[in-house]
Parts: sequence; C-alpha cells; structure tokens
Amino acid sequence: MTSKAEYWATGRRKRAVARVRLIPGSGNIIVNDRKFEDFFPNRTKRLIVMQPMELTGTSGRFDIICRVHGGGITGQAGAMRMGIARALVKSDPDLRPELKRAGYLTRDPRMKERKKYGLHKARKAPQYSKR
Repeated sequence: MTSKAEYWATGRRKRAVARVRLIPGSGNIIVNDRKFEDFFPNRTKRLIVMQPMELTGTSGRFDIICRVHGGGITGQAGAMRMGIARALVKSDPDLRPELKRAGYLTRDPRMKERKKYGLHKARKAPQYSKR
C-alpha cells in the first residue's frame, strides 16, 4: 500500500467553515460530493477559490476535496480560499510569504452585526414621528 501525502486545513469566513484536503493529483476539485462547477456555477466565486493555486503556480498539481457548511456562497468561497492557502503552506512552507502578502492566510474578521432591541435591524431605527 502506497500512502500519498495529504494536507488538511480549515478555512473560515463569516459563518462559513470549509475543511479542505489537498492530495497530489491532477487538479480535480470536489465540494460536498459535487463537482466544483456545479457547486459554484458563478465564475467569480470559482476564481476566488482558485486564487491561492494561481498565485503559487500549483494549479493542476493537487486534487482538492472540500466539505463546506454554513454561511452563503460568498462566505463559502472565501472559506475555501483560506483553507486551500493553509493546506498549501503545509505542503510547502516556502509558499507562506507569498500567500501571506496576498492576504489569503488572514481570517476576514467582518461578521454580521447583532440586532439590538428597539430597532428593526442592527442599526435601522423605527421611523421618527414628530406628532
């Protein structure tokens, strides 16, 4: 039995969490047991996910298997990007400065603000009535 190297990493963005597994291969991407193109039909989201691979020139060298849950499509794409970047660093620590400079290893801290009592949403107040 030949054991191939596997690199696991977790990426997060907003409420989305992506568990990414990189396996040396031909560049196949599977997200939640679906094809990459089926899971992200929007081309922009696919480009976001592929940014770390394009930057480091590792496109087509790894098969990516990802489980992602929570959040929306944009958050999930961002979480996957972070997970792929972290896994790439585990596979080759020399890629870290390049990925860090591009900001792919930094967790985006922006979250939805909580709703406050007396307001409709986080900041939207009821209409003011003078009389």
